[in-house]
Amino acid sequence: MQELGASVNHKAELLYPIHAPHSDAAGGYPPYLDVCVAGGIGGSLADFMMHSVDTVKTRLQGQAQHRPMKYHNMVQSYRLIFKEEGVLRGLYAGITPAMLGSIPGTTLYFGTYEFTKRNLTANSVPDFIAHLAAGSFGDLAASVIYVPSEVLKTRMQLQGRYNNPHFISGYNYRNTWHATRIIVKYDGIGALFHGFRATLVRDVPYSALQFAFYEQFKKLAKHTLIEPGEQLPILADLTTGSLAGAIAGAITTPLDVIKTLLQTQIKRKRPIAQSEAHTSGSVASATAVAPSQPPLQPKHYSSIVEGLVWNYKHQGIGGLFRGIGPRVFWTSLQSAVMFVVYEQVLHLEERLREKDDWPPGEVLSRLTSGRSSQ
Repeated sequence: MQELGASVNHKAELLYPIHAPHSDAAGGYPPYLDVCVAGGIGGSLADFMMHSVDTVKTRLQGQAQHRPMKYHNMVQSYRLIFKEEGVLRGLYAGITPAMLGSIPGTTLYFGTYEFTKRNLTANSVPDFIAHLAAGSFGDLAASVIYVPSEVLKTRMQLQGRYNNPHFISGYNYRNTWHATRIIVKYDGIGALFHGFRATLVRDVPYSALQFAFYEQFKKLAKHTLIEPGEQLPILADLTTGSLAGAIAGAITTPLDVIKTLLQTQIKRKRPIAQSEAHTSGSVASATAVAPSQPPLQPKHYSSIVEGLVWNYKHQGIGGLFRGIGPRVFWTSLQSAVMFVVYEQVLHLEERLREKDDWPPGEVLSRLTSGRSSQ
């Protein structure tokens, strides 16, 4: 019995060591490896599932405002894109760069968030402030990865499929690699970071608010729904995650509109017809695309403030909040899926640790040592 008790205590110390004030599991926190893996899986899976809604939102925000509007609302836009372009090359256009940025970006984000949160709370910083700051730092760290992927994703979402007769964006990229080469060749590598500040101005407050609200809602749910030490039901995780994403998404919609416009506008010194010539010579003989047309945006924005002021002056408050329907729909569901998957993967990792089946390195080491002993 003593050996059994010692074994249990040893496993408990591995899971939640109480020494080292900033170790992985200080204060009952899960190990950093578990957080990063769960966050990467939850975030990327949620982004994949909600990509079509993000495409609709991007089309609504990025369409030219000086000609008759093609997309009017979420349902009409969804149906029209599906009818004209299909799923893979229409609603899921840009999914490859989205995933290339989402998987490492969300992994880094959750790791940075947890590290910052634990150190701030350990130094008596109020929880809500710690969560706001941790969300901000997490997004800053991940932005180096996801901003270039966001540029590629957004442009390919506006374009839709290659040689798209219905496209109005002025782009005509064959795939992610082709888009990257063309952008770098004609606009420089800095073009992959177009709208970097606008993206940060949108995503830093969004992430800070999302995680701060989620932590507060989760704390409230634990206090009212379950006993100490029990696991929240999935429905509670869905609700808290959805509310956090919806509120944060609605508040930051104007910043999302300007981010989309900054990342997709074409330089004034290069006419839009030339962007079609960016494709390889074989494109000239390919299926004809839409004829030359005016630039996507009649106004070229040089800054975030200019974009906000111009849109408010010429289009009113509605211009700043266009696309809010699909954005809130996207952020609420994406947030719900992300946090539910995140929490469930964390619980799975905890159960696997109790059986010495996690992390993979320890399992492989045990298998290797077992084979060598034979």
